[in-house]
Amino acid sequence: VQLQASGGGLVQAGGSLRLSCAASGRTDSIYGMGWFRQTPGKEREFVAQISWSGGSAYYSDSVKGRFTISRDNAKNTVYLQMNSLKPEDTAVYYCAAQLGSDDYWGQGTQVTVSS
Repeated sequence: VQLQASGGGLVQAGGSLRLSCAASGRTDSIYGMGWFRQTPGKEREFVAQISWSGGSAYYSDSVKGRFTISRDNAKNTVYLQMNSLKPEDTAVYYCAAQLGSDDYWGQGTQVTVSS
């Protein structure tokens, strides 16, 4: 599976961005997809995930109520709608796909929130 993330950028605090991650290749074997983020010197942290079949979604406490993950199975794409952005949301965001016991990662997309 290949993952192509897009949609990052610079936004003021309180603003919104929508990230997209398009999957190609063995998309019929995807079990779930998610978003993680990482800042320099810190470990990559979980942001949100969604199951590919039933659409169950899970969020980290830090983004719950502000971010929404969704998927378009026909387009093999997962989205992350980010609202009420805060400076602490600044990070490189990575999408990931789970196929069985294997995880696949896309390239990161930078999100910068100015105060």
